[in-house]
Amino acid sequence: MIHARRMTARLEGSFCVFLIGMRVNRLWKVHKWLPISRDMPRMLAELQRQPELGLLGAHIWFGGRTLMVQQYWRSFEALTAYARNPDREHLPAWNRFRQRIGDSGDVGIFHETYRVTDGNYEVIYHNMPPFGLGKVGHLEEIGGKHHTAGGRMGE
Repeated sequence: MIHARRMTARLEGSFCVFLIGMRVNRLWKVHKWLPISRDMPRMLAELQRQPELGLLGAHIWFGGRTLMVQQYWRSFEALTAYARNPDREHLPAWNRFRQRIGDSGDVGIFHETYRVTDGNYEVIYHNMPPFGLGKVGHLEEIGGKHHTAGGRMGE
């Protein structure tokens, strides 16, 4: 559903934004990067089946040689608890990467983590379906004090 007006999004309380991805550095080494690329869908499926683990939503992006997943988590603590749990998909995947790829340079991986405190963010969507924070939070039409970016940031 396209919201044909200016919208913003709210999410109660603090939350965590996590960007994680991989870059194929040597395209011809399919036997190296293909198995690594299959790990993220398994992790996301596990997290979607068990929302109590704290993932609020995720979006997958492809660009050239890079795959990135933008994730919204209820908290940094939920994210790290998932990442460190040996009974979940992430830790075994990380160990496989280190064993199969190591420092070879064949496949690169990255992540960025941001703790977002309550009210310290600003978003706008115009002529968009629910997207990003607007998909995991509450969408509301922009008006009144939320008319400007500063207003949406509480200034």
